[in-house]
Amino acid sequence: MIAKLTGVIDSTSDDWAIIDVSGVGYLVFCSARTLGRLGPGEAASLVIETHVREDHIHLYGFFEESERTWFKLLTTVQGVGAKVALGILSALRGDELLQAIAAGDKTTITRAPGVGPKLAVRLLTELKDKVANMALGPVAMKSDATPALDASGVIGEAVSALVNLGYSASDALGAVSRAAAGMEDGPALSDLIRAGLSELMPKNIDHGKHGR
Repeated sequence: MIAKLTGVIDSTSDDWAIIDVSGVGYLVFCSARTLGRLGPGEAASLVIETHVREDHIHLYGFFEESERTWFKLLTTVQGVGAKVALGILSALRGDELLQAIAAGDKTTITRAPGVGPKLAVRLLTELKDKVANMALGPVAMKSDATPALDASGVIGEAVSALVNLGYSASDALGAVSRAAAGMEDGPALSDLIRAGLSELMPKNIDHGKHGR
């Protein structure tokens, strides 16, 4: 299996690049985000996800490890193949995707090509808990083999604080994401925790206990 390629970019197109590695050209499918950082004649190093099928071997390349993590996670959802996953990653940054899933924001998800309302709902439903746990990083990871997704440090810390108060990871991430969306860039941790608690408070009042 190929896990990484380092060489010179030979050429690029709308959804692929050819990387020349010691005279051998590898065709690698990429998101628009990764392709935007590659130029013909430039040196590049991409992490690779290799898909082996009966009729082909396809290489999918990513400039950053976090993008490969998102790609692998997205393709666990029924109806999301490699092409759709790359389309989602072309349309949305990792932090945008994380916050959209956390907030149940179907409109943002459907910005990606190939994602209709039904598939958007499936993505939000199936990935909500996975994204919440992975966004917490090492605190919530069940094994070292599962890398954390990108979340700004203050958001991850705020979510962790709310989880320590007894809230579920998915509820905490959703509350913090909604709170962060209404605040200026770079909110203080204490402000974000307080705002997240305000988002969660109606649940606490209605049910008499923290949601789990």
